[in-house]
This record gives sequence, C-alpha cells and structure tokens, in this order.
Amino acid sequence: MVELKTKASLDAMHEAGQVVARALTAVQKAAGVGVSLLELDEVARDVLREAGASSPFLGYLPSFAPTPFPAVLITSVNDAIVHGIPTAYRLRDGDLLSIDFGAELGGWVGDSALSFVVGRPRAEDLRLIETAERALAAGIEAAVVGNRIGDIAHAVGSVCRAAGYGIPQGFGGHGVGRRMHEDPEVPNEGRPGRGLPLRPGTVLAIEPMVIASGRDGHHAAPDGWTLRTDDGSRAAHVEHTVAITDAGPRILTAR
Repeated sequence: MVELKTKASLDAMHEAGQVVARALTAVQKAAGVGVSLLELDEVARDVLREAGASSPFLGYLPSFAPTPFPAVLITSVNDAIVHGIPTAYRLRDGDLLSIDFGAELGGWVGDSALSFVVGRPRAEDLRLIETAERALAAGIEAAVVGNRIGDIAHAVGSVCRAAGYGIPQGFGGHGVGRRMHEDPEVPNEGRPGRGLPLRPGTVLAIEPMVIASGRDGHHAAPDGWTLRTDDGSRAAHVEHTVAITDAGPRILTAR
C-alpha cells in the first residue's frame, strides 16, 4: 500500500533529506587517493551524530543478505554497482566511486546516491556518470501527477539504452517514507502509461544504475551484499528522494 504524505510530512522528509545531502557532500569532499572506505563511513557517521539522526542502512537485513549491513554508508567502487560494504580498501587514482546514504530524522527517511571519480578521471567514466545523471533528471521530470510508474521507468531506461549502457535487471527505486523501502517499486526500465498512477503525496526514490559495457549481467559478490557487473566493466549509480506534488516534482534530497 502506498502512503500519501501530507505537506507537513513532506517538509519533515525534506529535513531528513538535507541530512543526507550534507553527508554525501562531506563524503565526496573527503574522498581522495589513499583514503579508505571505512574512513568515509566515519565521515557519514559524524554527519548523523551532528544532526541527531540515525541510519536506516546500519543493521538492515533484507531477505537476500546473509548478515545485517554493517555500515551507514554504501561504497561501490568501479565494477560494483550497488550495496558495496565499506572496507579498509584505500581509494586509488581514477577509481569510480558510487556512494549511497540514508538518514532517519523525526521518524522520516531520506535516501540519495551519487557517483564520481577519485583523482584523474577517464573520459569514459565521466560519460557514464553524466548519462546516469541525465537518466535521473529524466525520471524526475516524469514524476508528475497524472503519469504512472511506467513513465518514470521508461524515461530512465530510454536515456540509458540510447547511450549504449546496460541496466541491472531486478534493481531500481522504491517508495520512501517512515521506512527506507516502501511501496511501490520503481524499475529503471519499463513501458510508459503502465503501473501505479502518480498522485500528490507519493514519495519515490528514483535511482538509475548503468553498466558501461552495455550488458545487463551482474552477480552478488562473496560478501552477499555487493552487486558487481559480470564482465568487470564499471558502473554508476545516482539517486534522489522525490515527492510528487501538484506543483511538480519536489526533490527532498537536493544538494
């Protein structure tokens, strides 16, 4: 069931979303050659403490996972698409890093992700990230009253496919509210005019994931969490929490 949020609820979700925005900005600033993924997780934890917020990621245990998630920040490097666990790995020049972060404040959740290159970027990585960001923008543009979930999915998928990139099947966005994952699911590919109608007060995490090789293949790493490309090609992941309103899409995690 989809819970429609009131304006007061959306304002409260915006506050949670701004904690997420501050954390992602701080982590991106701290990420550099030689910095470990665990050190970045500590940066994110500091932002939570300062805001009096908690993490919906820490201790999260979905049905597919062998153990609860042990961190507040998701760090996916190079061929990791999503769900990367922070480790002692130290970032290297040219690494493509995707970071995903959530915060719960006052009983409401915000969720967002971004991808960037550490050190000197390769042109193909910048194109991959830029395409993911364009796909996200297209999905947000389609998140309007009168459209359907399929219109968002089609907008995201069309941008990714037109650029020649793969899309990991079975992974996408979701509803957000008092919990990190709520109804409905928001696929990254689909047919326009299909699926749940978008009504004012619906809040969605729209999150394109793209694979550089153009293939959709992926697999779970031995940790049971990290999703990697089958062919070792690089991936990018971006995300915003977006509210559907009568005035148009409202990005609750805008940085």
